[in-house]
Amino acid sequence: MVQYLVKRIALFVLTLFLITILTFAISRMAPGDPAQLKVGIGAEGSLAGSRELNEKMIEMIRKQWHLDEPLWKQYWLWLQDLASLEFGKSFQDNRPVVDKILERVPVTLSMNVLSVIIAYLIAIPLGIYSATHPNTLWDRISTFVLFALYSLPTFWVGTMAITFLCNPEFLAIFPTGGLRSINFSEQWPLLRKILDYAWHLTLPMLVYTYGSFAFISRQMRSAMLETIRQDYIRTAYAKGLDSRTVIYKHALRNSLIPIITLLAGVFPMLVGGSVIIETIFSIPGMGELSFRALVARDYPVIMAVFTISAFLTLFGILVADILYSIVDPRIAFGKKTA
Repeated sequence: MVQYLVKRIALFVLTLFLITILTFAISRMAPGDPAQLKVGIGAEGSLAGSRELNEKMIEMIRKQWHLDEPLWKQYWLWLQDLASLEFGKSFQDNRPVVDKILERVPVTLSMNVLSVIIAYLIAIPLGIYSATHPNTLWDRISTFVLFALYSLPTFWVGTMAITFLCNPEFLAIFPTGGLRSINFSEQWPLLRKILDYAWHLTLPMLVYTYGSFAFISRQMRSAMLETIRQDYIRTAYAKGLDSRTVIYKHALRNSLIPIITLLAGVFPMLVGGSVIIETIFSIPGMGELSFRALVARDYPVIMAVFTISAFLTLFGILVADILYSIVDPRIAFGKKTA
């Protein structure tokens, strides 16, 4: 086990290093110059008629951001920032990237953790029930509804939700976006703050979660159906064990392996969040920050988001491998000695 973990950590570091090189190269190959975009913001005003002054400003900004250096040197400077976990400063407002990320992470983190908990709490029991009652009316109806939900694009569902559930012309049940009411006050009692926060997040969470639990429940159903058809399950029934014991003690454990695989993908979502949901509902999270950074060619923020997401992806895969051995002891991490 220890030897396996050492090898995986070494591979983890090497893979992360290669990912950062690839991400750095791709970000620099994208069309658009962040220095020109920066000058262009103010060039429409007093600088519009002075092309020479604009060019000098662009040159000055490129030098300040080290964009005039060779790519290898830019990457080396970025690695130095990464070693100190600073990620440099944002091109948009010259703020430390870490500060900007720390401001957005709590929002996205809370959304994703709640989404995962809700999705799994709904999906696993639903998948188990459908698998243990195949071809019944409930199974057919739930299969149809879940496939319909999974096929609906998130941006369309979000738009329709705002149109019909946040519009006084139809039903103004939820706010159109944001995390706080216009009249929000720090003097409010804690319970009122929590309720206001929950009111603003309810609709985005519903839109964010429906596709996840639809997909996970189908995966759970398929895995459970395959497991309960195995010989050892028939043997358990033949020994006289009750159905509840067979399903929840013997079949469920092996059926969770594909669900654990899906769980490995949750870790990068904790940072990346949902660009679509956060943009549609004007939620100041990591998804919105990533989108704005891409539009502005804010290389430090882009690299920070991609690096953290890559780290969490690799970490999720490692955690999933370890959980495999817990769920199924037959899975070994190393060569077995006779």
